[in-house]
Amino acid sequence: MDCTKTLRLRIKDKHAKVLALMAREVNQVWNFCNETSHRAIRERHQFLSGYDLQKLTNGFSQCDGIHIGSPTVQQVCEDYAKARKQFKKAK
Repeated sequence: MDCTKTLRLRIKDKHAKVLALMAREVNQVWNFCNETSHRAIRERHQFLSGYDLQKLTNGFSQCDGIHIGSPTVQQVCEDYAKARKQFKKAK
């Protein structure tokens, strides 16, 4: 028998602003990976791996005003490479 638990979570208004900033930064990393990967395919006919994208995004989390950490940036790069490979599309 499978037991599924549901967690109900309410985000306080004071945390919503920081979470929105973090989501925007994750979206920035995803868009950078998308543009860089598309350019590599178009110019060099080469698909970039998650490791290649991680090398290109190295140091992003140390910039001023960035709230996400380097493990988050690395995970976004891995997820992007996995999704691109799964759907076999350049962009």
